[in-house]
Amino acid sequence: MTLLNREILVIDDELQIRKLLQITLQSHGCSVILTNTSAEGLVAAANKHPDLIILDLGLPDENGHETLRKLREWSAVPLIILTVQSKEEDIIRALDNGANDYLVKPFRTGELLARIRSALRGSASEENIPVIKFKGIELDLTSRSVKVNDEPIQLTQTQYALLVLFAKNEGKVLTHQYILREIWGEEFANQLQYLRVFVAQLRKRLEQNNSGVVYISTVSGVGYRFVCKPLEE
Repeated sequence: MTLLNREILVIDDELQIRKLLQITLQSHGCSVILTNTSAEGLVAAANKHPDLIILDLGLPDENGHETLRKLREWSAVPLIILTVQSKEEDIIRALDNGANDYLVKPFRTGELLARIRSALRGSASEENIPVIKFKGIELDLTSRSVKVNDEPIQLTQTQYALLVLFAKNEGKVLTHQYILREIWGEEFANQLQYLRVFVAQLRKRLEQNNSGVVYISTVSGVGYRFVCKPLEE
């Protein structure tokens, strides 16, 4: 996915980071809006309607978690957290509260660009598209059918629901608790082993005829990300 003509809002109080992001994003054809406080960022998000937001958690006027909460009250725009805060609880809190992704400083610009493209693809897939295609996988939401390498495969109702949830959030980290609540309900929110069993089953079904590709990537201690990448040699 190209980033040409995309407008990206940066909410970060570090001048060097803002400059780095501006240079990097503009070199890939993006228009960049720079803000350094929560208040400025919220106003820009409301008035400029960016395609994506990059948000720091350590803002001078407000905790970034609170800024995220306010944004998600009215906006579904793709949002990536970019912060020095690397605690597992911060990552899970941000993702559960609506962030599409979480990247810890210092970061590699290539990885950030890949995360941005993934978040933008994910927002496009939320539209009413009856057939979702990935490398080797075709998911028909109308007929509730799945093909791997053009061969139909049978999934249980729960496996199918998991695949749809992952596919509609391609590239986004989904926390264990989020998946459990979405698929099984609030009473299963802490049944991590239950989830691991079903994810392992789904992986096996998707990858048994497509052994060169990984679809469901584990994010240690946090959850899972639906990706499409060759196995590392």
